[in-house]
Amino acid sequence: MRHTIFYALAIAAAASLATGCSKVSRDEAANQIKPTAEKIGAARINDATLVMADKDQANWLTHGRTYSEQRFSPLNQINDKSIANLGLAWEASLETFRGIEATPIVVDGVMYVTGSWSKVYAFDAKTGQRKWAYDPQVLPEKAAHACCDVVNRGVAVYNGKVFVGTIDGRLIALDAASGQPVWSTQTVDVDRPYTITGAPRVVKGKVIIGNGGAEYGVRGFVSAYDVDDGGLVWRFYTVPGNPTDGFENNAMKKAAETWTGEWWKYGGGGTVWDSMAYDPELDLLYIGVGNGSPWNQKVRSPKGGDNLYLSSIVALRPDTGDYVWHYQTTPGETWDFTATQHIMLADMELGGMVRKVLMQAPKNGFFYVIDRATGKLISANNFVPVTWATHIDLKTGRPVENPEARYPEGRAVVKPSPFGAHNWHPMAYSPLTGLVYIPAQDVPFLYQDKVDDKFDPDTFNTMTDWAVGELPSQEAQRKELKAMIKGELVAWNPVTQKAAWRVRYDRMWNGGVLATAGNLVFQGRADDSFAAYAADTGALLWSVPVGTGIVSGPVSYLVDGEQYVAVTAGWGSVMTLVAGYLSGPKPGPVEGRVLVFKLGGTDKIDLPQNGMLSVPEPPHQSASAATIESGKRLYARYCFMCHGDSVISGGSIPDLRYSGTLADDAWFDVVLNGALAERGMRSFQSSIDRAGAEAIRAYVLSRAWAAYEDETANIARKKP
Repeated sequence: MRHTIFYALAIAAAASLATGCSKVSRDEAANQIKPTAEKIGAARINDATLVMADKDQANWLTHGRTYSEQRFSPLNQINDKSIANLGLAWEASLETFRGIEATPIVVDGVMYVTGSWSKVYAFDAKTGQRKWAYDPQVLPEKAAHACCDVVNRGVAVYNGKVFVGTIDGRLIALDAASGQPVWSTQTVDVDRPYTITGAPRVVKGKVIIGNGGAEYGVRGFVSAYDVDDGGLVWRFYTVPGNPTDGFENNAMKKAAETWTGEWWKYGGGGTVWDSMAYDPELDLLYIGVGNGSPWNQKVRSPKGGDNLYLSSIVALRPDTGDYVWHYQTTPGETWDFTATQHIMLADMELGGMVRKVLMQAPKNGFFYVIDRATGKLISANNFVPVTWATHIDLKTGRPVENPEARYPEGRAVVKPSPFGAHNWHPMAYSPLTGLVYIPAQDVPFLYQDKVDDKFDPDTFNTMTDWAVGELPSQEAQRKELKAMIKGELVAWNPVTQKAAWRVRYDRMWNGGVLATAGNLVFQGRADDSFAAYAADTGALLWSVPVGTGIVSGPVSYLVDGEQYVAVTAGWGSVMTLVAGYLSGPKPGPVEGRVLVFKLGGTDKIDLPQNGMLSVPEPPHQSASAATIESGKRLYARYCFMCHGDSVISGGSIPDLRYSGTLADDAWFDVVLNGALAERGMRSFQSSIDRAGAEAIRAYVLSRAWAAYEDETANIARKKP
């Protein structure tokens, strides 16, 4: 075993390590935390400090603050009485106009945070002075394989190193003091469209990282690497491969029994792109598994089946990656109902006894309380309206489905949508109120079969028809549709499985949540503000405009006796790419930033001054209706994931309706020849011919003319 001596000194007896299943109690860890003058900051972070992170009130040592991922800060200087005096302490640029999703890590006065394109920054957590920055130099065309923007959700810090996963699949260790690379390893097959956007975790001397790319036809897995040299320690696949190649382990053999057809030709999916948690006493690592590839089960597994371990929470041994148990939230998923959402651990009294539970509010709209030792379901209830299932059968642990939700006749309107009732945005749990705070949303979606699509690893493969749900051309009709879509902050009681209170928003895709001992819940919002609510009642106590939407999770920390609250801000991610109309209106790209607040802070937030753009008169449209319809279909297949439904951008990348390439051959240079590859717009020549590119332009022109005419009519109506 590679780290026997280290573990013996740090957290466990060598004898127990020899069994390959060492366990770490909190008392043992506490006895071994001995800070020295030689080891401060990131250099002092080891297994013991991470196990005892809850006792370290001043810092935010790991992604969810502690291994339990509760995102609760015991600090209370900033509280429901003093919140009115909260002001900006400092802000710092993250040098990007793309999406920002990172949770900062703060260790002894130094903040480590990521921007888009997997860039890493270190700041003085008190002053905001930048200490260093690291750019992994990801090739821009890799953006075409990032379903949901070139985002990154953060780093891990351990033994003087900062670990980051990159959008092109690398895992890199940086020196925490200088930002210089220590080692780098490629975690994925570079010939397949894998990406990494999630934050790594460090458990027992191993860096744990997953990946994304299920819509592009990959096979999901999670891997563990040696913290010292980046060597692969173990790998656990989440879905089976081709049975003729044999199975990696018994878990894959059993999983294959729940699949039909030739799923491996489509990759299968099941990527582990975000959530993890670790229980050091049970010595269990919990991972959340994603959707199927493709979404439509009729294609990947035509005779049904549960399709393990899609949409499952899986418990593994962190030393070996061995399977222990699983719980599947959505058997045979066909709606992009992932279980990659925030996994949270807590010990709580249920039925007169204290239970070790795991909690999750995944995309499918149900809140689950699970025995984290055994994987057995304790309780479940929907926290938003759902139509795909009526309830969860507590005896079987399975959903009671609405059979119409599987669109048996080829089409169905279903709640929730692929955006999820709750997506990756972190929730929080307060042991003081006993409530879980969930950034939720209520969104319907029209699913329609498109089983005849040709599989193409260079683009989205859902085998559902995105063109059928196109936004209406008229603004009045779009407004009616927009009014049906809501966001919420839900305070959920996991014991009673009922909401204690709700705050409703006119927009979806609001940010992650932080709960504190000051009876506060902080959340960034889609309306370009940062807010604080009373944790017990939901009353709005404070808010400030920040000039851009916030989707990430806030943190709190202490430096020189002062409490700070920090959040990264930068409107982007899948919402602004796919659903530009629903995510706006926005005044155009706004630079991503770190915003840090304290009591008595007097700095001024740099608000953008650019206004909304008017639609210019588009070039002449001469294409036939048939060509425009063909372009609409091709656009839905190859373009909408970046440029938006109905060609409406959410502001993080250019809106094609304003493009100067619509009138000349520059259009073909961009679409077919990759003229803008250095900006992330790769060539589509392998998938689209010149006639197809012309058809797409005709469709874009049709949307540009619709916007121009609608705006012109509105101006005319407003004239006296």
